[in-house]
Amino acid sequence: MSDEPIVVAMVAGEASGDFLGAHLIEALRKRFPRLQFVGIGGPRMEGAGLDAWFPMERLAVRGYVEVLRHLPALIAMRRKLTRRLLALRPSIFVGIDSPDFNLSLERRLKRAGIPAVHYVSPSLWAWRGGRLRSIAASVNKMLVLFPFEEALYRDAGVPVTYVGHPLAQSAPEGDTTEAAREQLRLPADRKIIALLPGSQQSEVRRMALTFVQTAKLIAGRQPSVHFLVPLVSRETRAIFEQAIYAARAGELPLSILFGHARDAIAASDAVLVASGTATLEVALYRKPMVITYKLAELTYRVIRRMVYLPWVGLPNIIAGEFLVPEILQHDATPENLAQALLNSVNDPAVARRLPARLDAIRRLLCQDTAARASEALMPWLQPG
Repeated sequence: MSDEPIVVAMVAGEASGDFLGAHLIEALRKRFPRLQFVGIGGPRMEGAGLDAWFPMERLAVRGYVEVLRHLPALIAMRRKLTRRLLALRPSIFVGIDSPDFNLSLERRLKRAGIPAVHYVSPSLWAWRGGRLRSIAASVNKMLVLFPFEEALYRDAGVPVTYVGHPLAQSAPEGDTTEAAREQLRLPADRKIIALLPGSQQSEVRRMALTFVQTAKLIAGRQPSVHFLVPLVSRETRAIFEQAIYAARAGELPLSILFGHARDAIAASDAVLVASGTATLEVALYRKPMVITYKLAELTYRVIRRMVYLPWVGLPNIIAGEFLVPEILQHDATPENLAQALLNSVNDPAVARRLPARLDAIRRLLCQDTAARASEALMPWLQPG
């Protein structure tokens, strides 16, 4: 057996990718304790052993218009990363989500003989369907989180493995509402609504005022209500607090939490959630929700022309129907959002039917994701 270390390069560009990457590193280390991991990742991946060459926050930019402002810096960083990886020649490169950054990097590495795996399919099943040919030229394998994606790639001749979603493994099988409320010291006689405006500063900046104004309307119509707002950083908290000030909503019955998003979801009767991975987390806790999102106007116009699925929220996409409301862009007014949330909280039919439908999603996605993903990488990681 060679004494040369086996190097795995990885790039994750946002919190959800950092989560997936950390679990994959841990699963690979169980098989090969001497593996070395390098690239770009967040605190979870660094804690699992990644040597991060660049800060992950530089990649956490969404939307066409927003990316344009940061494009020169992103291109320069990718060039530096590419040169370093071509010199190092890792045994394998794993790009975790962030397709706009990773896929072109993967194509360059694959052409140079470095195996490239992409972990998490781009949303080409919702829009940008023309990217499938480009993906086939860029990767040696695709790891997908949702079962309907596997057939799509297999039909296109792209090697693919369905690995499930790790969030489903950590979701509770039973109802944890009471325990979460006790942990957060919430009054038992209140309706609890969680507000999840996003994890990135740009998202919170775009959504915060609408969320606060929505909460004000709900509080006026549902007196026994309390709001929970889990935020991931001091910066996002400051943005949200500024929105509270701008909306003159200082008297709202509202608690801002540092992190604890899952606790807030578990304790809630309903959730207002910005579209993204958080919608899946809410579904895995079987909670009623209203999905919303706003983009820069030009970005929205571009995307609207490309979308062919009628849904944007993961619970609805997986189910193939509107299980939960989606209120987007111009329709995402405080009045519309407040009414939809009140309907979700107070409609007995929602309480009867929705939890079982959402639990079917949990059972479908509950695989040993990290183990399946690490197994898929084995052909490239056997010691020489």
